[in-house]
This record gives sequence, C-alpha cells and structure tokens, in this order.
Amino acid sequence: MISPLNLSFIVLAFSLTCLSAEPTRTRLDDGWRFIVDDPANAQSAKFNDAAWLQVTLPHDWSIKGMFGAKNPAGALGAFLPGGVGWYRKRFDMPADWAGKRVKVEFEGVYMNADVYLNGQHLASHPYGYTSFFVDLTPALKSGTENVLAVRVDNSQQQNSRWYSGSGIYRHVWLTVTDLVHVAPWGVFVHIPKADRHSATVDLQTQVVNDSTAQKSVIVKTILLAPDGSEVGKAESPCNLAANATFQINQQIVLSNPALWSPEKPQISKALTRVMEGAKALDEVTTNFGVRHLAWSSKSGLTINGTPIKITGGCIHGDNGVLGTAAFDQAEERKIECLKASGFNEIRTAHNPPSPALLDACDRLGMLVMDEAFDCWSKGKKKYDYAVVFKDWWQRDLDAMVLRDRNHPSIVFWSIGNEIPDQYKDDVGGVYCQQMVDRIHALDRSRPVTMGILNMPKTLEEEAVAEKMRSALDVVGCNYNLSRLIAIEGKHPERVLVATETKSGNPSDIWNDTVKNDFVIGDNVWSAQDYLGEAGIGRWFMEGDPTEPLVQSKNPTDSTLHPVGHGKDSLYPWHGAVCGDLDILGRGKPLAHLRNIVWNRGEKLYLAVRQPQDDKKVVVAGWGWYPTSESWTWPGREGKPAEVEVYSRYDKVRLYLNNKLVGEESLSAKDGCRKIYQLAYEPGTLKAVGLMNGKEVEAAELVTAGAPAAIRLKADRKDIKADGQDLSFVDVEVIDKAGNVQPNSANPIFFTLSGPGTIAGLGNANLKSEDPYVGSKCKVYQGRALVVVRTTGQSGKIDLKAQSAGLAGAQLQIEAAP
Repeated sequence: MISPLNLSFIVLAFSLTCLSAEPTRTRLDDGWRFIVDDPANAQSAKFNDAAWLQVTLPHDWSIKGMFGAKNPAGALGAFLPGGVGWYRKRFDMPADWAGKRVKVEFEGVYMNADVYLNGQHLASHPYGYTSFFVDLTPALKSGTENVLAVRVDNSQQQNSRWYSGSGIYRHVWLTVTDLVHVAPWGVFVHIPKADRHSATVDLQTQVVNDSTAQKSVIVKTILLAPDGSEVGKAESPCNLAANATFQINQQIVLSNPALWSPEKPQISKALTRVMEGAKALDEVTTNFGVRHLAWSSKSGLTINGTPIKITGGCIHGDNGVLGTAAFDQAEERKIECLKASGFNEIRTAHNPPSPALLDACDRLGMLVMDEAFDCWSKGKKKYDYAVVFKDWWQRDLDAMVLRDRNHPSIVFWSIGNEIPDQYKDDVGGVYCQQMVDRIHALDRSRPVTMGILNMPKTLEEEAVAEKMRSALDVVGCNYNLSRLIAIEGKHPERVLVATETKSGNPSDIWNDTVKNDFVIGDNVWSAQDYLGEAGIGRWFMEGDPTEPLVQSKNPTDSTLHPVGHGKDSLYPWHGAVCGDLDILGRGKPLAHLRNIVWNRGEKLYLAVRQPQDDKKVVVAGWGWYPTSESWTWPGREGKPAEVEVYSRYDKVRLYLNNKLVGEESLSAKDGCRKIYQLAYEPGTLKAVGLMNGKEVEAAELVTAGAPAAIRLKADRKDIKADGQDLSFVDVEVIDKAGNVQPNSANPIFFTLSGPGTIAGLGNANLKSEDPYVGSKCKVYQGRALVVVRTTGQSGKIDLKAQSAGLAGAQLQIEAAP
C-alpha cells in the first residue's frame, strides 16, 4: 500500500524517469509531519512520527495558537506562542538520482533552522527571512526510505519587533541536476540601457562543475518576449576545470523591446541551457523585465527615462488571518489591494520578502524596496539578528541580492532600518560602507539606501553620519525628511527618499516630495495593519478602564497620552492598527485621503469622524483620528456630527437628506480635505464634487437598518485544486435593503463541505481575542473574512454562514484540476 507521504515522491520519481536528461525543480510542500515539541532523536530516520500532525506548507504554527498575555513574544509578537517545532518528510530515492546533485531550497524558515537527512546534520540557518540551499547528496540513500527533518527554534523571545510567525512558512523546492549545472541563483540579467527603440541585455551565468573531470560545454541563452516569441540568443563555449565555477558573460541587443514599467509590467524570459554536445546538462528559466532604472538629484527616479515619484508604504510579512504563511495567492492579493489603494511601491520592512510576493509585484507593476535587516551588531531585542550578525551578514545579504536581483519590480536595496549605534564609527562608518560595497559587487543597477532615524548630536556623530550618507546611493530618512532637505544645499548631488513617515496628514510629506526633484518619494508607516507592535496606532475614548494611560510630562499640558509602541500592558491588543488598509485588506478612510492627495485615481470620498462629547478621543502616536464609512449612529439624533470630505474637485457640496449643508472651495493648502459641522439625522448623507460649477461625482452614506442577513462575496469562485490556492470570502452583515450594518458584531458560524478547508478567518478588530482558526468568528463593523484553501482534490466547495436571528448565506467555489 502506498502511503500519502510517499505519493508525492513517487510522482516526482516518475517525472524524473521521463526527463532524465534534464534537471527537475519540484515543489516539496506536501506530505510533512509536524509537532510543536522538541523530542529527542527526532532527526533519526527510525524515529516514530506517526502521531504527528500532517501538514502542507507554507505553515505558520504560531497563528494557529491562542492569544495569551503571558506568551513570551508579548505585544511585539502579537501575544501568540513560539516554541520549538519539528518537520519530517519521508521519500524514496529514484535510481535516476544516482550521479546527480540533489538540493533542497528553503524559501524561508523562522527561525534557527537545523536540517537533517537520515539523522545526519547538513546545515544550520539562523535568519528567518533569507532563502537557503542544502545539498542532500552526501546523505542520500538508495534502496531505502530517506527522511528529511527540520528543527525550527523560535523559543528564544523576544527576537523580533513585530509578529514573525514560526515554522517553514514559505515554499520548499527540490532540485535534481547534473554535476555540471548552473549555480543556484546563478543567472543575472542586467539592462544597462533600454528605451522603446532598443535595449541592451547583459547576462552573467555562473556554471558549476562538481565532477572530477574537465568539461567542455556550450552555454546557450535564448531571450523570449512576453508573448513567448524568441527575440535574441547567444552561445558561449566554456572549458570548465574539475570542481570549479566559471562565469560566462553574454550581451544581446534587442530591437523594439517589450518594456517593463509599473503601468505595463511585461515579463520577459531568459532560457539558459548548458550543453555537452547535443545533451542539455542543465536548463534554467529566468524571468526578468526589460527596463532601465536611473536616479539623480536633478531628474529624480526614472524608469525607461520616465520620471516617477514613489507613493510607497512599509509592510511587514504577515497575511493577516493566515499569519506569515506565504501562500502565492495571499501575497498577490496583498499587492492587488495596495495597488488599488494608490501605492506604487512597498518597502519590505524590515527583511527580505517571499519570492511569491516579488513575483506578484513583477506581474502587477508594484515597485519594491527590498530591505535586509532591522539591526546590525547591536540588537533591539535580546535574541534578534544582532546575535549572529557578524558571522552571517554577508551570507544573508548575498542571499537577498542573488535571489532577487532579476526582479524588475525591485528599485531599491536597503541595508537596514534605524540601526542602533549608527553614528559610531565602527558601526555606521564601517558596516554601512562594507554592505554598500558588497551589494555593488553583486548588482550596480539599483541604488542602495537605508532607513536612518534621528539626526547626529555631536561633531563626531556628524562625521560618521556624513560617511553613511556619502556611502549610500540614496539617503533614506525615517521621520526626518524636512530636516535633511534643509541641509541638502551643501550636497546638491544627493538624492533622498522618505523611508518611513507617520500616517498623519498625507499632504505634509507629499508637498515636500513634489516640490523637490531630489526627493524621490514617500513610504508611509504603514501601508497595512499588521500583527505585533500591539496598539501603536490605536484609539479609544478617554476614561476607558481597559486602556493604560500616562500623564504628559509637561505640567501645563493636561492631555492624557496612551502608552504605546507595543507594550505588554496593552493586552488584548495584538496588532499595530496604524495601516492605511486594515488587516483584511480593506482601505480605511485615510487610505482614500492619501490616494486623493497622491492623485492616484480617486477624486471624492466621504467619511464621518468619531463623535466625542464629554469624553475625548485619545489616539496613539502612529494613529490618525478615527473616521468611518458610517452614517448609522443610533441615539445621537440631533447631536453634533463632523463629516470629512476628501476631494480633488474645485468645490465640494454636502447634502443631508437632499438639503444643502454647505459648499466649500478646495486648494492644495486644504490638503484635499474639508470638515463639515452638522447635527446627526438618520437618512442619506451625500458629498458632491464640482468642476466648473457642475456637479460631476457623488459619494453617499446611508443609515443602515437592523441586521437582517449575511452576505458572502468571494474574490475568486474558480480556484486550482492544488492544495495551495485560496479564495478570500468577504462576510458582511446587512440590513433588509442590502446595506452593511456598521454597528453589527454578530457571531457567524461557518460550515464547509467538499474538497476545501478554512485556512483562516477573522475580522479587523485587533483587540479581539478570538483565534484565527476554527469555524466561527464575529463580524467587526459588520464585516469579517474567511479564507478557503483547496485540499488537492477537485470538486465543488460549499461554504455556509449562519447566525441567530439573521438569514443565512451560502457560496459555492469550484476547485478545478
């Protein structure tokens, strides 16, 4: 009888038999056994793991745990558990693997991974965010079962300033090649020149000869346009010494190339073959984009000669209710939501992202600042990256650049964020230059930056600061952009980018960005809510007994300020609440205001400010005064209401139940925002934008009735039956007229039948203690989210939602082969 754990490898063996002359790269996500524990001898091939859980990667075990105030990760780690976990996978070695090189690639394991094959320790990898390869060849056994085991240690807390998740949370790949093969990440496609008439493509290919004999081969490269047609090729003979690596350099000139740009993200391919006579020893396909990147203080940032201002945002790696599990569809949806909200760039704060996210950015035209580290030699938390920095920084920096340098979406490398002791010469004066030099050795086609916080306070610190600024291609500014702009007259050649700004009035930073050519963009903190750093952007009503407060240090200031920045006393807050988008991917009113200020598509939006009477609204440092898409305020009839209208029109009018409340003119000084004062009255609130005296667009809010029914809306009803694909289902509580009931907190119970599972569910309330796993959740402000995952079987998946007193809802999703 064939066990499920061996089935995927039998299929793999069959494919290798059919294609024995060519390399194979197979996803190795199925059929793992898993436990949160640290049993003795779990690396042994003879260890009995029959009672362990069966899981399919990507897998984050922390998100499946319960929130707890005493969990050692604390507020920074979303009050979720860590610990030690083991993963084991059994497989047989096909005969075709004899004489081949067999490697496994881990895209990301958080953290402190130890990899074993048949009990033999093969590799350790401490950093949870860089990909790494492990050569299985020395420990492989033919004619008997092989056991791949991975120990993951996330028990030493705290080791991160945000939620990291735990486990093998990205894909795993198995690669079988000839002893003569292209090195891992061994193809680099560089575009030194490109416009609509022609493009120069420089190719570097690292070829490895792991055999004991000299080899004579030909490296063939074929370039394919986005439509699949061949547009260029090159051939280079190469004599490879035994046990050596050789670099082949090729150049191909294209006529009338299909250019990659954010507006038209066309993906080209480079097909690289290593040929020995008529036999292909290795074949690698590399996606890239034909695009030329340039930057200067006079022209700013340009892509293919076209200037572009960065409308960017910082993001962490979690996917909300899914934790950090990097499903391809979850990563793509995240980028879709951000792009729809007006962002044209993301900063991967503060670590390299998943390959799936970068692939999505390539396809969708989202620019990327790819960031390496949150700290260097001095840490911010006891067990963070500083523990291994001196031994690992170059290997991890190499892994980021070599893996990611063919992505056309990446337009910046960042070497760090708010580095402790940055103005000490042995830190900022040494490591900064070393890292910039290392990246330049691997890729000179993109600028290197870093997020610099605070200004130097002494002449000695200023000298080190100047070393850092001079070493960087683009100076990154965390919260100090205006101060650096003021001193840039001394350095007219310098280019700046706001690597981090608070989510306050968007027009403030944007005005500085637009009027200065040498400032190439903004990155707001943050683009989307994330798990961890609990409550740094939250709000509450003064006097709330659940909220700890501290008195202002200024005795003349009676304002109460919230304890912030991820304090453990803030439980049950478990997320940062400072994003333009909430954790479900839905834009908050601030996201619409920023989109309008940036002029990225929207022109009109209507929101209502949280009322305050005798008790005032208190907002944490990274927050924004709370507003909502609601004109449903029972019990406030006749009481004051404040309405915000965001607009790019010349004038805006506000109507309540068809009566004109007021008409206002707008200019850049207004920050695209007007606030109206009126008395609350149920009905229809309408904002209208005027151009040349004519009403051209309207936005409405309608008072909702009592909760009456549940509504389900799937972003995709047809998904792949591959065990990986996802459908994101919006859950809404509506009134009889179909309006979302924004005050609803109804619990919803879900049942699912067919070849699917509920991968995660929840709402946008980052103070809720409800787990992100299970079959029930409450709606928050009338909304929630359920994520359905396929099991690998095809068929119809039926999702039902029920709640007492509400009409239920049903949705069908088709999982196709």
